[in-house]
Parts: sequence; structure tokens; C-alpha cells
Amino acid sequence: MTASFDRAERADGRTLLSIIVPVYNEVATVGKVLERLQQIQLPMDREIIVVDDGSTDGTSELLASFEKRLPLVRVFRNERNQGKGAAVRLGMSQATGAIVAIQDADLELDPQQLAALVAPILSGETDVVFGSRFMDRRRPPMPRLSYYANRTLTGITNLLYGSHLTDMETCYKVMRSDVVRSVELTANRFDIEPEVTAKILRKGYRVVERPVTFMARSRAQGKKIGWRDAVQAVGVLWRNR
Repeated sequence: MTASFDRAERADGRTLLSIIVPVYNEVATVGKVLERLQQIQLPMDREIIVVDDGSTDGTSELLASFEKRLPLVRVFRNERNQGKGAAVRLGMSQATGAIVAIQDADLELDPQQLAALVAPILSGETDVVFGSRFMDRRRPPMPRLSYYANRTLTGITNLLYGSHLTDMETCYKVMRSDVVRSVELTANRFDIEPEVTAKILRKGYRVVERPVTFMARSRAQGKKIGWRDAVQAVGVLWRNR
């Protein structure tokens, strides 16, 4: 195990994974996500850091009950909604693990996939792992507009940074904690995805992708990202090049 993990090893020598779960008005799904995160088989110990970003739909009360019931869960709260980026940054500031992973609360991505995503970091193969929804070259079950927006933003990323990514916008970004500490993040909304990616690539960290399965949900089901976020993402990628 590399020296990068020393800071966050437990007394028994096992490495700790910090799983950050940003949440905003996800009362229908966040409980299932937390139960799965508690139960999944991982090659390391874990802490589950939930950031409630000013939810108003009963999510806050539900999270309070889960924090009492699930010993691995810690809940933090923004009193008003600030955006996914603000929630992720708060979660990162509270993480104590040697590896940090981000898990959305909407069940589009099954937490069971995290085991395969942490493995290349534990083996020393890489510094960062992205879970790609596009590696099998089939179009994931997402709206056509979302599909082409993702492909366009990933293409722009590769053009500006000389990378070979297939899915820049993925939620599943897993990285060593020293990588997290070395990038100064400022994004408050969904622009956290291009900002993390751009700053990791600019610093020359090793990034590999692993395929993940994905089950898209519609705006009627609570999907929050929109076309304005795609425009903002282009600006973030350009400014950080």
C-alpha cells in the first residue's frame, strides 16, 4: 500500500473509503441508497458522509432517522439549497478516508459498483477512477438530448486537455484523498463535474475509466440538471484549460 494511504488507515491497518452523498429532495430514493451503501461488499472500511443541501420534501427528517439507525452514516446540512457542487465540497471537507468517492442519491447508479471502482486505486494502478456509462459503446438509456450533451462535453474535455475520456460528466469520480486536497474546488452547482475533471487533468494525475451500468430517470422523476448547466460546463472547461 502506498504512503498516500497512511493518513487514513485505521488502527487495524485497514484503509477507509469516504463515500460522499449529496442530497436535495430525494426522499423517495435516498434511504435505499444509504442501506445499499451500508450493506455492499467492499475491500476496505467505509464512512458515509451525507450532505443534505436544504431539502424541503421530508428528506431531512428521513436522514435524521437513518443517522441514528446506520452506524456508518454521518449527516451534514446546508440550511438553504446551494447546489450539488456546494454539497460535494462540504462532504469532501468532512472526509477522513484515504479514498473519496461520490455517490448520487437518486439510484441512477447502483452503489454495488463501487467495489470495482476503488480496486484500481488500491492496487496502485491509478490515482483517479471514473465510472463510465459509455465504455461498452452502446447508448445508455438516457434522453437523446442528454446523451448528445454528454458526448459533446466529453469531446470538448478531450480536445482541451489531451485526455481520452468517454464520460466526463459521470457522478462516479473516485480518487485518493491527497488528490482531493490538491485541487481547489469552487463550483456550487453541476459545474462541479467539469471543474473536478479539468483540475485533475491539469495536474497530471493518472485517470482510468471502468464501465458502470446506469438507469436514467426523467425530469418528472426528479432529474434536476438542465441545458444551462451544459453551457456553464463549457465555460468551466475553457477557463481551467
